[in-house]
Amino acid sequence: MSVDSAMLPQQRVAGSSFYAGMRILPKAERHAMYAIYAFCREVDDIADDQQGSRSDRAAALLSWHADIDALYEGKDPGQAAFLTEAVRTFGLDVSDFHAVIDGMMMDVDKDIRWPDAAELDLYCDRVASAVGRLSARVFGMDQKPGRDLAYHLGRALQLTNILRDIDEDAVIGRVYLPKELLDKAGVPLTTPAAVAAHPGIDTACRALAVDAHRHFDGADLVLAARPRGYRLAPRLMSVAYSKLLTRMEATGWMVPRTRVRTSKIGLIWQLVRLGLTS
Repeated sequence: MSVDSAMLPQQRVAGSSFYAGMRILPKAERHAMYAIYAFCREVDDIADDQQGSRSDRAAALLSWHADIDALYEGKDPGQAAFLTEAVRTFGLDVSDFHAVIDGMMMDVDKDIRWPDAAELDLYCDRVASAVGRLSARVFGMDQKPGRDLAYHLGRALQLTNILRDIDEDAVIGRVYLPKELLDKAGVPLTTPAAVAAHPGIDTACRALAVDAHRHFDGADLVLAARPRGYRLAPRLMSVAYSKLLTRMEATGWMVPRTRVRTSKIGLIWQLVRLGLTS
């Protein structure tokens, strides 16, 4: 895969709801966040490539792993070259990039279906909270509040995405809802399509939404303490996605489901409101 180190971050971010949230940052921080986002999109596309074989996708992720290592070792970083400035400027931790790749590898190794709570939490830590840890460095936060925010907000956002994408995930053979909640709701673990269509899925989803709200609350507590660094961007993401979760709860998860989306106009309004009150 050929990656243009100058153009990729901007191209990958343009048109996304993430773009509105990050435009408020100063130039260096903004460009670093664009680079992190572009990296995440690149490896996520590999994990979700339904045309490629598992072995080819695994090899592509291992290639990213090697290029990240080369970047930190001062060697030719290959496709990871666009991350160089962000890594140098903000001291990003190599283990967090590895964690993101490892999370994508979980999707490549097998189609994740009704994981137990521990496996789901590990997945959320790798694909979401690790990104939060990278982001907290860019935001200039001290280690403890930064890691606490990443822990809670990363899980909150990922659980919200899981609850939003049930039908899309089922089509490609995945069900991220935890086994414990599906069992408790009386949903037989047969096929992804059958699980997604079962009436009991609404009960399981509402239980997972409670956990997502708990993590949103945890993130908000960290931000309410006004830690050092840029807080407006994570506050915007927390407000926007917690509202998305609340809207999903109002419509429920019974079939047929209508996919709830974030509103770009709503994001801009929240940005203005938070800017006035921060």
